[in-house]
Amino acid sequence: MQKQEIIVSGNKLISKTQIVDIVAEGTGLTKVETTAVIDGFLATINWAVSNDSRVALRSFGSFNPVQRRSRVMRNPRTGEKITVPAYRAVVFRPAKELRETVKQGLPEQKPEVVES
Repeated sequence: MQKQEIIVSGNKLISKTQIVDIVAEGTGLTKVETTAVIDGFLATINWAVSNDSRVALRSFGSFNPVQRRSRVMRNPRTGEKITVPAYRAVVFRPAKELRETVKQGLPEQKPEVVES
């Protein structure tokens, strides 16, 4: 298997494809299997939050559905008052471990996938 080097110094974006590559390499699963697992994982989070459930991932963070109130705002060009209707949104709150890791900066090597 050809090893792919991930470059994050340019635009600082790691795509889903690159995540699949990292996880597949670390777990020994094929890229197709890994893609199915990641898609299922994301679909489960999406379904849970859409159904007003909080999703908590220990040492990573939590996804919380919230209801935003309607409010009156001003159009910056015309100064006209506009009512923004109430809407549902999702808020991500990082766990303490993730906040500390980000404060310290990224490690030089990619994370190790631990099989349980």
